[in-house]
Amino acid sequence: MNQAAVRSASEFRVRYAETDQMGVVYHANYLIWCEIARTDLIRQLGTTYASLERQGTVLAVSEAALRYHASARYDELIRTECWVDRVRSRLVRFGYRILKIDDDSSPLKLVTAHTTLIALDASGRPRTMPADLLTRLKGSE
Repeated sequence: MNQAAVRSASEFRVRYAETDQMGVVYHANYLIWCEIARTDLIRQLGTTYASLERQGTVLAVSEAALRYHASARYDELIRTECWVDRVRSRLVRFGYRILKIDDDSSPLKLVTAHTTLIALDASGRPRTMPADLLTRLKGSE
């Protein structure tokens, strides 16, 4: 598998609660949309965050960076794409692209982003990721 083969794509409409007084999506909501796509990708790889946590591994965000290209507005159709960008024994970096989808034209790029997550044990100390998860993530790099 490679990055192009394992990519999540989550689609939804912008909810009113995600916008400010001007009807523009509040900037922090893009991070939530990244989390949705990342969670979907982890599920596509054959596990869930909940099952990882039950097994004693937490994936905590240690870095997030977003570049805003255009604004999303209330009720627009959005697609958030996610892929595995880099994997190390304790870290995984995900890439994202958030698009406005419109039937009348090609998708409009709203945001490009990445997050780095670190594997932690139940007490919050860094740990090596479980071997099966590491294999799945590396296979999608």
